[in-house]
Amino acid sequence: MFAIIITWIGAVLGITVLLVMAFGAFVLDFEDALADRRRKRPLDPVAVESPTAVP
Repeated sequence: MFAIIITWIGAVLGITVLLVMAFGAFVLDFEDALADRRRKRPLDPVAVESPTAVP
């Protein structure tokens, strides 16, 4: 009986670890996609400092 309980606890913990790893990979992938989007966005010409910019 004790072995069955320990087996189920191990199985549940294993599934939990796998789900957390999958969720972490999804979050990192989504974060990388947002960073790529920010990097590819054209700069705002008003926000860019230039010698002709009036403070």
